[in-house]
Amino acid sequence: MNKVDFVIITGLSGAGKTQAMKVLEDLEFFCIDNLPPALLPRLVELHVQSQSARQYAIAIDIRVREYFSDLRQSLEWLEGSGHSYMIIFLDCSDSVLIKRFSETRRLHPLIKGKTEAESIFASIAEERRLLAEVRGMAHVVIDTSDMRPMDLKVRISDIFAGIPLQESVLVDVFSFGYKYGAPIDADIVFDVRFIPNPFYVDELRHLTGQDAEVADYVLRWPATQLFLEKFTNLIYELLPDFAREGKGHLSIGIGCTGGQHRSVAIANELARRLENLRVKARARHRELGWSSS
Repeated sequence: MNKVDFVIITGLSGAGKTQAMKVLEDLEFFCIDNLPPALLPRLVELHVQSQSARQYAIAIDIRVREYFSDLRQSLEWLEGSGHSYMIIFLDCSDSVLIKRFSETRRLHPLIKGKTEAESIFASIAEERRLLAEVRGMAHVVIDTSDMRPMDLKVRISDIFAGIPLQESVLVDVFSFGYKYGAPIDADIVFDVRFIPNPFYVDELRHLTGQDAEVADYVLRWPATQLFLEKFTNLIYELLPDFAREGKGHLSIGIGCTGGQHRSVAIANELARRLENLRVKARARHRELGWSSS
């Protein structure tokens, strides 16, 4: 979708507004929780004064219900000011909402003054009635009844960023030396000690995989090229599945004996190839204390 200046997240309590705001924050929106709609023009004024390209995400829920009467007027003002906006309404079935409140032991914001027997059912029904007009104004309605948090993340990312799943995961490729210990914080570890070792070439021994001479030596072998081609394609093909499971960061360890030559050159080349596929990738080198980011 086209870029919007203001995104308004609203909907039923327990339907996932907090999760949606976290996703938008990850997408570099400036997030504001429970801004009274009447203050929206003031926020726009500050936005204009700052002359920034910042996008805003504003969560409005039933806790500020006394201000909902101002929402339509504020949105009309916003539209007339030339700023784009989108309203997304999060819906959910009564049975799922009741289960969520029971599991989290949270009280519904409208529960005050109701008997225990009627409280949750009556509160949800009252909230639906109070939010009916706002729901009708929404550009997008998402039913989260059958959604896991990672499903909502993918849906929000698709709506507001239009980012292919392969581009939504940061791939952290790092080199290391087995002689200093295998990493315990990597999602995937690959041993590249099958590649001829530049350490045994006198003119290359004192250099590292950061140097062109070493990189050329490591990358010239057919086995190296075969590995890079297949491993790059494998990671690229799996990234959408990692993203669907809510993983925003994938750590790949590339190891050789000392972490100076082969693993360094391979990590750099793997990150470069992934970047050419429009994947967010960076290379760093544990034993060299260096990062490309």
